[in-house]
Amino acid sequence: MNAIEKILSRASGRENVLPGEIVEANIDCAMVNEITGHLTIKYFHEVGAKEVWNKEKIVMILDHTIPAGSVEAAELHKIMREFAREQGIRAFYDVGRGGISHQVMMEKAHVKPGDVVVGADSHTCTYGAIGAFSTGIGSTDMTAVFTTGRLWFKVPKVIKVNVRGDFRKFVVPKDLFLKIAKILGVSGANYMGLEFKGSTIRDMSIDGRMTICNMVIEVGGKAGIVEPDEKTLAYMKSRKNDRFSIMRSDPDAEYERTLELSVDDLQPLVSCPSAVDNVKLVSEVEGVELDQVFIGSCTNGRIEDLRIVAKILKGNVVSDRTRLIIIPASQEIYLDALREGLIETFLLSGATVTNPTCGACYGGHIGMLASGEVCLSTTNRNFIGRMGSPKSKVYLASPATAAVSAITGRITDPTSFKSG
Repeated sequence: MNAIEKILSRASGRENVLPGEIVEANIDCAMVNEITGHLTIKYFHEVGAKEVWNKEKIVMILDHTIPAGSVEAAELHKIMREFAREQGIRAFYDVGRGGISHQVMMEKAHVKPGDVVVGADSHTCTYGAIGAFSTGIGSTDMTAVFTTGRLWFKVPKVIKVNVRGDFRKFVVPKDLFLKIAKILGVSGANYMGLEFKGSTIRDMSIDGRMTICNMVIEVGGKAGIVEPDEKTLAYMKSRKNDRFSIMRSDPDAEYERTLELSVDDLQPLVSCPSAVDNVKLVSEVEGVELDQVFIGSCTNGRIEDLRIVAKILKGNVVSDRTRLIIIPASQEIYLDALREGLIETFLLSGATVTNPTCGACYGGHIGMLASGEVCLSTTNRNFIGRMGSPKSKVYLASPATAAVSAITGRITDPTSFKSG
């Protein structure tokens, strides 16, 4: 079996599973945010439930609209707070105490290798970076998890993505996934797993692995996964969580297909409006003028991303025609960026830095685009109206491409940029 099949086999109490089979699995951890959590709570009460199945395995995070940008948002926050108190859920992350849910789930060690984790948010697939089976579910399915601690899954077929080679300067994991999106298309991996392997993945940091697993859903994937290795073990040790089961694919594991990729010659890529798989070389669209650049989100708001951005911005200023918004993915990352002097670099360049939130990514309460405006973003989606007006345009790219483009005021290939 491959790693995903092994995890689902363990969680469902079976010796083995096959793609297409339906299994009922025990859930190791469940997460909700305020956008989806209030519905789960509503349905929880409607079915007459009194207590959650396990208050130690539920995580509740306010992250999408924080601080509250409207009375409606404040009401959703209130519903979450009251339910957490009522049920005795200690893993409740209020405004100023956590950050973007997927980053917090990893930082606070709510996820472990070998776990089955569900979240009422599509980018829950991020946690595959440390060898968990993690996937997004709907609010009604989450009600079933809250009440029973179990959920059914169809065992997914798995695509093996074997990546070799070394990244060039200012070419990063985001560029790798955009290449994968171009190959597979937005539905090329519907209800499939993507298992990332090869020398490039072994050399990649946990931050980078989180980026590529985060975007699996953008090609229709059910889950992404990287087999645990020494980097995984070191990460878990740093989070003081050393009790877990490592699941690795058998040498003769079967896959639906295999993608063989090399990053040696990979160039910076950009996803053009208004589909993630509308991918072109940055050099092909250089010169597109930008009203806004956004760097952050659960895809590229980690400390590794911010360090790249600071390296490029140091001693430079944002173009007069462009506004730059930078959002660290969590309070912990924000503090690290402060200690390292990154925030000062951002502010001196003319950027705006806000508290950790999903707000600008999903068109919530900050960073909204007006009609006709163009944004280059490090997020994961560029659907019509994703970040504001349906008459705006969003391009997706790496933090390196975004930072250089903020300086020039137009989409620019970062590999030609001379940094200090």
